[in-house]
Amino acid sequence: MERRVFLAILLSFAVLFTYQAFFAPEPVEPPLAPDAAPAVAADTAAQQPAVAAAPAPNAAAPLVADTEAREIVVETEAVRAVFNTRGAVVTSWTLKRYPGANGQPLDLVPSNLPAAAARPFDVKTGDAATDQVLANALFLPSPVTAGDGNAQTIAFEYRDASGLVARKRFTVNAGGHPYVMHVAAVVERNGQKPPLQLAFGPSLGLGYNATGSSYYYPPAAIYSDGSSAERLDDDDITAQARYQGPFRWAGVSDHYFLSAIMGQGQPLSVNFTPVTTPVPGGEADAVRTFVSWTADVAPDDTVAVYYGPKDFDLLKAVDGSLVRAIDFGMFAWLVVPLLTALKWVNGYIGNFGWSIIVLTLLINAAMAPLRHKSLVSMRKLQKMQPEIKALQKRYEKYKMTDPERQKMNTEMMNLYRERGVNPASGCVPMLLTMPVLFAFYALLSVAIELRGAPWFGWITDLASYDPLYITPLLMGGTMFWQQYITPSTADPVQQKMMLLMPAVFMVMFLWAPSGLVLYWLFSNLWAIGQQILTNRFADPVLATPAQPPAVRRTKKPAK
Repeated sequence: MERRVFLAILLSFAVLFTYQAFFAPEPVEPPLAPDAAPAVAADTAAQQPAVAAAPAPNAAAPLVADTEAREIVVETEAVRAVFNTRGAVVTSWTLKRYPGANGQPLDLVPSNLPAAAARPFDVKTGDAATDQVLANALFLPSPVTAGDGNAQTIAFEYRDASGLVARKRFTVNAGGHPYVMHVAAVVERNGQKPPLQLAFGPSLGLGYNATGSSYYYPPAAIYSDGSSAERLDDDDITAQARYQGPFRWAGVSDHYFLSAIMGQGQPLSVNFTPVTTPVPGGEADAVRTFVSWTADVAPDDTVAVYYGPKDFDLLKAVDGSLVRAIDFGMFAWLVVPLLTALKWVNGYIGNFGWSIIVLTLLINAAMAPLRHKSLVSMRKLQKMQPEIKALQKRYEKYKMTDPERQKMNTEMMNLYRERGVNPASGCVPMLLTMPVLFAFYALLSVAIELRGAPWFGWITDLASYDPLYITPLLMGGTMFWQQYITPSTADPVQQKMMLLMPAVFMVMFLWAPSGLVLYWLFSNLWAIGQQILTNRFADPVLATPAQPPAVRRTKKPAK
């Protein structure tokens, strides 16, 4: 039973790591030049190419328009948004609290896009000539006005001699939510208001794996009806570009961030297109992968857009269904309480590394009775080994299909009953701890709270692997120690084979998130301590000599 348990654990992690190695999207090499990553702040204009700089041919004379293309900055505590008057689009959406690969605040609007690529909140009417005029139009901006909850509002307007009128209004930090923007747009020509599509352009971020970690998920289409989230890969959206229905929200999600429009009770219609562009300053074959998307909107209707981190509490505050954008996997029912507990502990400690260790010790303390029961059962089984082997030897001459084999099983169960041992009690408590391990795996792989969170010294990102591989080596060592001192019912050859398990796990965990390695390392240390105490204070393991069946069936004489 013990061997099957460890093999099940090994196979489970082999599946997880095989998926990461062979089926997860391949990371793209980062650009060669260190300054190729997108920067923010004062040099935003240098990083973003001019937005459709050439005026549309045969454009009518503007009546209400700006005199030149310029940038307007709207800034809150959490976001620095840069609007360009050419097209009245967003050219930068910088998250002040989240660093990028270059250590600067992360910009969710991809940089160095082709000039023809749509920018966030470009409008599409379905008429190519009108769309080209609007993309090149110099919208006249209004002054930025402050509203409730530190909301910042800016409006843009354009009119020309052909009767074309276009207006856009943006409210940043809408409703007190730092990463929510309310957007309203309308296009009129001679009193007619055609249906519109808001274009969000290629989303999100860099479009390639700048860290080199295998735990990277590129931008992908996503939508939700409120009860579950549907994630679409390139093949899905190539086969079917348009999705519509009673969605609560839809957009593009990557590993840690989300760009989504919310239905607010109305059906949503969205179009997705896979986009590939070269990595700026990178190798000739290095590419960035994005998803470009548009959403249907009614003229003058205000729509809510979430453009920020996949932080569980922030998403839940905006709309409870938004938390489904975080892919916690099949153990989400356990991941969410673990994440809540981890953040609660971190509220007192202020360091997620130490918080993981404290939570690990608390979890192991809660599971200590189960582990104690498992250890005691394994000691009893170890004590019974001579009798079990003698019984097996007596029946080894019979084939597996021989009815005599059934007698052996019956006699074996009688032996367990006489000794008061349940053969499954040694491994069932161990199996009950596995959901916690897998839940921690999911939590530490996708929770943005751990992104860039340091522990101490060389571990500066608990969501990434240990750059010096020290903690995986320690984890392998403690796992070997634990395996060595744990009572075993396997034969000597199998015991030696089982001692190879720590080496296998150590190799698999070399590139695992540091936070997950910390959890396993300190779980091993707790288990070793509990095993030492059990070995010291429990009865010594003295093998029970094998007895004939007749002797075992004889009751002890009364004293």
